[in-house]
Amino acid sequence: MNATKQYDLTIIVPVYNEEDNIYSLEKALGEYLPKAKVSSAILFVNDGSKDASLNRIVEICGRNEHFFFVNLAQNRGLSGAIKAGIDTIQSQYTGYIDADLQTAPEDFNLLLEHIDEHEMVTGIRVGRKDSFVKNMSSKIANGFRRSMTHDGMLDTGCPLKIIRSDYAKKVPFFMGMHRFLPALVQMLEGKVKQVPVRHFPRVAGQSKFHVFNRLVGPLMDCFAYRWMRKRYINYRIDQTNV
Repeated sequence: MNATKQYDLTIIVPVYNEEDNIYSLEKALGEYLPKAKVSSAILFVNDGSKDASLNRIVEICGRNEHFFFVNLAQNRGLSGAIKAGIDTIQSQYTGYIDADLQTAPEDFNLLLEHIDEHEMVTGIRVGRKDSFVKNMSSKIANGFRRSMTHDGMLDTGCPLKIIRSDYAKKVPFFMGMHRFLPALVQMLEGKVKQVPVRHFPRVAGQSKFHVFNRLVGPLMDCFAYRWMRKRYINYRIDQTNV
């Protein structure tokens, strides 16, 4: 039996070359689980790391009952890691948090307060602790994305989200998918709620994003999303005798 089936929420943690953060993740996530509003587990997805991340993930999963992992044979990027996690879990709800700990696991409880009435609840980072260049590039990309998708999301890049797993598993997969999760859930006729959450500076490891993949990549992906949205087949079965 898939171990995640016994939990209400499984939190996906994509990891790529984050060896310096693994033990901090163990502490932060381990401290959150007893406080979680629903029974929760952690699923680390090692995205083909080239450092000691995998060894440390295996180590901490060995001593924490509610920690699990999958290891991708090759690096597939953030969207690939999230998709692998979604395909793996069998809990009712799917959570997502970045390995850099710039958001707090405890704030999942703020999102959980609204998940019964929505198919997705996503954070809005308050008082962002990023560099000027990173903040400005994110604002530009977010503004363009909103104009293209009309999803109404103020901070689609916030790495703190909860989605109903049945919706998460129906989200169309493509590179850059993680930037459009709220819009994709809306495309599936799901309701999305935004909730303010805390934000902290990165204290270890290095960001995997720069001006090019924070601006050029999202702009190109917007056109891919628009193309897909016009051609996506969404249906509901009204009656069957199967």
